[in-house]
Amino acid sequence: MSERTAVRDPISNTRTGLPAAVAGWLVFVASGAVLVLEILSLRLVAPYLGLTLETSTAVIGFALAAIAMGAWLGGRAADAYPPRKILGPMVLLAGILVLFVGPAVRWTGEQVRGGDAGAVLAMAAVAILAPAALLAAVTPLVVKLRLQALDETGRVVGRLSGVGTLGALVATFATGFILVAQMPTSRILLVLGGLLIVLGVVLTLYLRGHPGAYGLLAFAVLGAIASSFYPPPCDVETAYHCARVVPDPERPSGRTLRMDTLFHSYVDIEDPSYLEFSYTRTFASVVDGARPGEPLDALHIGGGGFSIPLYLDFTRPGSDNLVLEIDKGVVELDVRRLGLKLGDGIKAQIGDGRVGLADQPDDSRDLVVEDAFGGLAVPWHLTTVETAKQIRRILRPGGIYLVNVIDYAPLLFARAEAATIAEVFPHVALISRPEVLAGRGGDNLVLVGSDRPLRIEQIEAQLRERVPEYSLIEGAEYEAFAGDARILTDDYAPVDQLVTFHSQTG
Repeated sequence: MSERTAVRDPISNTRTGLPAAVAGWLVFVASGAVLVLEILSLRLVAPYLGLTLETSTAVIGFALAAIAMGAWLGGRAADAYPPRKILGPMVLLAGILVLFVGPAVRWTGEQVRGGDAGAVLAMAAVAILAPAALLAAVTPLVVKLRLQALDETGRVVGRLSGVGTLGALVATFATGFILVAQMPTSRILLVLGGLLIVLGVVLTLYLRGHPGAYGLLAFAVLGAIASSFYPPPCDVETAYHCARVVPDPERPSGRTLRMDTLFHSYVDIEDPSYLEFSYTRTFASVVDGARPGEPLDALHIGGGGFSIPLYLDFTRPGSDNLVLEIDKGVVELDVRRLGLKLGDGIKAQIGDGRVGLADQPDDSRDLVVEDAFGGLAVPWHLTTVETAKQIRRILRPGGIYLVNVIDYAPLLFARAEAATIAEVFPHVALISRPEVLAGRGGDNLVLVGSDRPLRIEQIEAQLRERVPEYSLIEGAEYEAFAGDARILTDDYAPVDQLVTFHSQTG
């Protein structure tokens, strides 16, 4: 039987049949489009909900639900209706819905900002459920068109399943490594939606699909127009963040770097010694109290707006600041909009902070500052005792380790991180608002570690001058704060769950 041989569908008494090459490419594209949507959905919801484990889980879960629902409904539709009539219109409708994904998510995001579970689920559903389900329904329809006899069922289903999986793999790698780096999410969605619409129209013509499908093209135009009215809430979409620089209306030279849902850094482009955020003034208080005046060799894990590297470079000429920043796009935005000048005083190394630690020589730094976040949580692999041991290896005798964390009552993550740092460094301190240290509310908490006694009186004097709202605890108070918290390790560090859950219930 030739590739174009057709038989009669016993239910509809219409011609069936689809060339193998057309069937394969159609399943390849539809399956790949689902994975493109899944990856882009994470980027779409991040500016409103952050990129937490819960957000990622919700998006992946809805993608799987859409695939299951689409396969089930597509199978039922293939038996109930002539596949030739509905396949083209279905692909066309999926393309139209892809065009509406960006505007729908951005409108929904403005209404439900926040990281509660309901908001995460609502945003994930808006982002992926309907278009992904339609695309997942393509495979059973194509299988029905390809089947010519029952004795070839296994071969046809197996081949198309394999082709669909291959399409998903190619789309995953192409999106993650190429597309996201080359163009904004909104443009990728526009291109994907446009390709699916063209494919749907061609299939409708080729298979003599339902003529009413052409009326859907008007909605495609509306989708494209809607995308232009809902631009991304960013100055730049980096590989990891939706980043935006916001001018300070009360300080003409002040700039705030916002990444996704959080204000990450504040920089005065004319006076880098000015520190707006309490935790950055805490960093400066510890450094200036413990190591006054001298140039420092500092390693920074996480760049953000480079507030502390700029401060050290400005106030301590001759200092060497190496910043490990995973997001090249953030560094480029800092150079363009925040006055960052890379050179002898400040260098940037693009890459993961934990990986970058392994490349640092022993006893090479006076100061290590860890200020890296993925949403509200510190990336888990930077919180463990193994990381702290790497830091101690890198620090010279008397060197200082500073860590910024955010947590909420009952501070389960902060307590665990305090216990973890105390496991490695014999001299430790913790700084935050008194009510937070007492277990009420939430805020930034700055942890300090060293292999030599800290100059507590000098640090507290600096805090009284710069951050009077913060207090320092050490010794027995620090031990009481950490309590019996479990030490975080590479084998056990549920940071997202500890922070996110308690931020919702605390």
